[in-house]
Amino acid sequence: MESNVRVRFAPSPTGPLHIGGVRTALYNYLFAKKHNGTFVLRIEDTDQNRYVANAEQYIIDALKWCNIPFDEGPRSSTLSAGLTNEKFGPYRQSERKEIYKKYAAILIETGWAYYAFDTSEALDAHRKQHEAEGKTFIYNWHNRAKGRLENSLVLSDEELQNRINNGDNYVIRFKTPQDEVLEMEDEIRGKITIDTNTLDDKILFKSDGMPTYHLANIVDDHLMEISHVIRGEEWLPSMPLHVLLYKAFGWNAPKFAHLPLILKPVGKGKLSKRDGDKLGFPVFPLAYTNEETGDVSRGYKEDGYFADAFINMLAFLGWNPGTEQEIFSLENLIHEFDLNRVSKSGAKFNPDKTNWFQQQYMQTKEDAELTDLYIPILEEKGILSTREYVQKVVSLIKERAVFVNDFWELSSFFFKAPTEYDSKASKKNWKEGTAELMQELISVISSIEDFSSENIEKEIKAWITAKEIGFGKVMQPLRLSLVGKLAGPHLFDIIAMIGKKETIYRLHNAIKSL
Repeated sequence: MESNVRVRFAPSPTGPLHIGGVRTALYNYLFAKKHNGTFVLRIEDTDQNRYVANAEQYIIDALKWCNIPFDEGPRSSTLSAGLTNEKFGPYRQSERKEIYKKYAAILIETGWAYYAFDTSEALDAHRKQHEAEGKTFIYNWHNRAKGRLENSLVLSDEELQNRINNGDNYVIRFKTPQDEVLEMEDEIRGKITIDTNTLDDKILFKSDGMPTYHLANIVDDHLMEISHVIRGEEWLPSMPLHVLLYKAFGWNAPKFAHLPLILKPVGKGKLSKRDGDKLGFPVFPLAYTNEETGDVSRGYKEDGYFADAFINMLAFLGWNPGTEQEIFSLENLIHEFDLNRVSKSGAKFNPDKTNWFQQQYMQTKEDAELTDLYIPILEEKGILSTREYVQKVVSLIKERAVFVNDFWELSSFFFKAPTEYDSKASKKNWKEGTAELMQELISVISSIEDFSSENIEKEIKAWITAKEIGFGKVMQPLRLSLVGKLAGPHLFDIIAMIGKKETIYRLHNAIKSL
């Protein structure tokens, strides 16, 4: 692979970044880094009608949380300056309007494009007429030069200039070649062949000075020296036009790779926000607030997912390493990623698998890191404890947790005595004679000098053995007294952690309450 790999992620700032977009960014990033290339962020904001003011910053913040840094891109309030490259910038299409105007004019001059003055009403009338005749209206070689449409192919030079001078609204359309067979190559899908007669003459430029996606995309990719265009499957129908535009300009086209869709959990249709709302999972990396409606959409970060677990999950939605291994650090993914192992078919999203990845990463996180995340939760609940104690608690409970937000439910008894007891467990395990047994156990615990977990276990088990009673008669009521339910880590670790005084206090409480 050549060393001058340059790829780009080019989202539109029209709202929050869907996880499909994040995956596109991730695959571009992995490909670039594997080949010591450059990852570019370009903001495609030519559609001003759908522009959302805070969307660009959201995109940048999302990439930052996902640990997918871009090498070049627009400057941001959350990123240091110096990310731009004067040779290739600016990186917002709205700041590049004059560039597109120049290249639209070149296509007119070389006969690859033409002016069209048809109103939306006129085009709608043509569509309806075709439908009435059982046909489909396509603006291309079938009708563009037959006098049925208003464009520069049928107007005289004088008429054309007058209309432009009068300020008539127009668009510039690409003049799709007739009777050609276009052969293209996709890095994922292989050879693609299309008859140009089936293509319509797409709009490239409008009289308001703004290009459409198609022209801006091609011009920017060429001027920014993009070597590989890695984008979603939804852009596959645009590939013929883009290849023809490169031909029209006399430029070498980049290599194309169209990624498979991320599908609904049921496997049919593209994953949407509605699916997430209905089934209870986020489809955006960060929570998003619609400034117009005030609606808040959930995000993976705010739901408690680790960024590296989220990225690991996302990498497997359309790619696999060809082995049984599923846990990959970002560095591992960079090393292993290969477009040849990206699937052609859609990838079904599985919320349960996402949680599985989260739990796997929970087990590998350092206790100190998890402690930093848990302490603020404890403080919100008014719990003050030493960092050393909290870290010990974390080490005992994290294997049962999926999210840090699970920690309190799994460990509250380490910080305060239970105020109620599981009724089902109480009925089954607190029987006649249990209170007397627990009272005797208090005496045993009071006499223990070495209050380490190992020694407590040794002393209590020796006492149970000496009494010749079943371990369950003591262990279950004891756990119920300390925890309030039959749950939690190793019982003697709990006793050692909360200490002798607190253990005896909780046993007295249980005797009085049960």
